[in-house]
Amino acid sequence: MSLDLNPVSVSDYRELARKRLPTQLFDYIDGGSYAEATLGDNVAAFGRLKLRQRVLRDVSAIDTGTAIFGERWKIPAALAPVGFAGMYARRGEVQAAKAAESFGVPFTLSTVGICSIEEVAKATSAPFWFQLYVIKDRGYARALMQRAHEAGCPVLVFTVDLAVLGARYRDTRNGMNVAMSLGKRLKVAADFARRVHWLRDVALGGKPLDFGNLREAVPDARGFGEFGMWVAQNLDPAMTWKDLEWVRANWPGKIVIKGVMDAEDARMAMAEVAPEGIVVSNHGGRQLDGTPATLDALPAIREAVGDATTVLLDGGIRSGLDIVKAVAQGADACLLGRAWAFALAARGEAGVKAMLGTMRSEMNVAMALTGHTKVSEIGRETIAG
Repeated sequence: MSLDLNPVSVSDYRELARKRLPTQLFDYIDGGSYAEATLGDNVAAFGRLKLRQRVLRDVSAIDTGTAIFGERWKIPAALAPVGFAGMYARRGEVQAAKAAESFGVPFTLSTVGICSIEEVAKATSAPFWFQLYVIKDRGYARALMQRAHEAGCPVLVFTVDLAVLGARYRDTRNGMNVAMSLGKRLKVAADFARRVHWLRDVALGGKPLDFGNLREAVPDARGFGEFGMWVAQNLDPAMTWKDLEWVRANWPGKIVIKGVMDAEDARMAMAEVAPEGIVVSNHGGRQLDGTPATLDALPAIREAVGDATTVLLDGGIRSGLDIVKAVAQGADACLLGRAWAFALAARGEAGVKAMLGTMRSEMNVAMALTGHTKVSEIGRETIAG
């Protein structure tokens, strides 16, 4: 009962999301690829890293804010692109974007969001970021970038670790995008039907439940399966660093390359594209299982690029303490994915804003007890051992 009344931690929101969402949707958020070893290690890596506690320092005035791309963020964390978010709460991308704006951090809209670029722009006043996949249909990719630019998006997050789709076994077991027997379909339907809150909030929410940014690409789609088929068919395994010159030529704003896990790739990114930012990311453990945790890969990548670009990190961040650890290991800021998706599913816009407030409070404690009053003071010496 206390959890339902007053969720606090990301794990609290996760449990509420598990209760509210149909199993198929919860496992889509919660799961990873294959045996989910990398998914677990992303979280475990933060637990292995210990903070160096310091005492008797003046920490009476702590500032958790930071400046990224000339914008002031209340904490060094933004909301990562999360596909399908409008299936977790009514018009979920809009609710999350409004929460991020109200709190004071950026929101990133996924290519495969339920709400379109235009819908999110109409509902908010702060600029949000847009995420784009590597897709074969260059004409449509160009059109998406143009729409994002016209909507005022200052940053394009270009995801490069989706040359092929990783095998997500939970999704296969739950019948997502695979043929199911009549018995299995009935079981899935019964699971959806018993989630009364979700039915009222999402299924009966009024507006169409489709991929808002892809309506023009698949105008005759009769369900998510046909949208998903278009996306799968348009992933481009032939794309190389040279092709990113085309992205640079067609995007007038800042470019952040998401999915870098190797120091050599980070150096190539700087040589070939010189992006304004890179995201150390293994797609939340949803692509190649058995890769290092992002926190473990971060220091070498930071060393490879130095101060030539902004380095962001995602994967496994579940608290404000984790944000402090990421900054200590070399990140300028973090991207939160599952954390906000769970909060959205549990409590909508209010849940996302409350979760961000909790992370800020946790950062405040961590900074105070490691002897720091500014994010810029956090460094390798913040880590014990």
